[in-house]
Amino acid sequence: MAARSKKGKSRKARASDLAERRDQETIGRIREVARDVHRKVTRGQKPELKTPLRSLANVRYDRKLGYFEIGRQRSVRTLSVNTVKTFAQTLKMMALSKEMVETDDFATKRDAYYVTKNWGEARFDEQAESDAVMDDIEAMFSLHGLTREQLRFYPDEHGGAVAGELVVIDRDSESGEEIEIDCTRFGSGAYSIPSSVEHLRFRTKAKFIMAIETGGMFQRLAAHGFWKKTESILVSMSGVPTRSTRRFIRRLSDDVQIPVYAFVDCDPYGIANIYRTLKVGSGNAAHVNRFFCVPRASFLGVTPQDIIDYDLPTHPLKEVDIKRARDALKNDPFFASHKEWQEAMELLLKLGKRAEQQAFAKYGLDNVMTEYLPAKLKSPRAFLP
Repeated sequence: MAARSKKGKSRKARASDLAERRDQETIGRIREVARDVHRKVTRGQKPELKTPLRSLANVRYDRKLGYFEIGRQRSVRTLSVNTVKTFAQTLKMMALSKEMVETDDFATKRDAYYVTKNWGEARFDEQAESDAVMDDIEAMFSLHGLTREQLRFYPDEHGGAVAGELVVIDRDSESGEEIEIDCTRFGSGAYSIPSSVEHLRFRTKAKFIMAIETGGMFQRLAAHGFWKKTESILVSMSGVPTRSTRRFIRRLSDDVQIPVYAFVDCDPYGIANIYRTLKVGSGNAAHVNRFFCVPRASFLGVTPQDIIDYDLPTHPLKEVDIKRARDALKNDPFFASHKEWQEAMELLLKLGKRAEQQAFAKYGLDNVMTEYLPAKLKSPRAFLP
């Protein structure tokens, strides 16, 4: 029988092929940089390593694009007497990455730091030093469309939690066999997002994803089956979402083509840090925002207007809150491009108050589920961008 055509391959086989091509591309990119360094050294020239300049000054925001994008400014490190050690450490870290891709292994930042202890004079004395080189390598290879996870450096922190109408299709790390994980069947618990999510596939009939700031609110909504009543997927961000949490939400949203609604506290941190980072990324990570931000996200609440409309219990804005809000209005390209957010932040400053998700408990523990969220979900087009 003739071999099955590419079109006739199973989804599992296509996913495996994609992962293999991605690994081969990663290895190829590492070799390309190493060859360029070797070529220049053998010609008596000074090799260079270029990384994008990572700062808000080198960031642009295009509403159509949907996230903060790195600009064209580059930081160039040229091999010299002063940079020889860092140069060697960078190349050694790249070699470690290549080895891990080839052997299907990975390392956390802490793991990588201890691996370097056998590098002789190229070893790192403090983890902060190895972390900085790893960040430089990620920035360098981001110019070629690669993330740190594809280089096989995984974050130390775990991802968020998930509950609701979703089946996650993972694989056994040893046999490679598919494992279907039903996020409706965790009882009083929830599915924990792994450090790397590139290999995951999804199956769902959910209508939307709700990304929730606090673990307490996530637990309440999950325990009372809010996802069942609304045919949704709940994701706990636990503050500023980790890389894997943001990537999981992004991949899930893209794969199944459903909206993402953010439910966070009404304060400058919840708005300008947690939500903004989820939706468009950050200036320092602009080189990888295209992988981790969720342009499809919109802001369900809690909004400054909700404080007034629902007569919520509040706390005074702190000096750090006021500074963060004013800085967002003055310097943040995301807020500058959305009049709705400028007005909302101005109202928050005018009120001089902040409110938490749990403030709706004033009207009963279940009010947020029975009154507030159902009322809000009737008009998603009215959500802040």
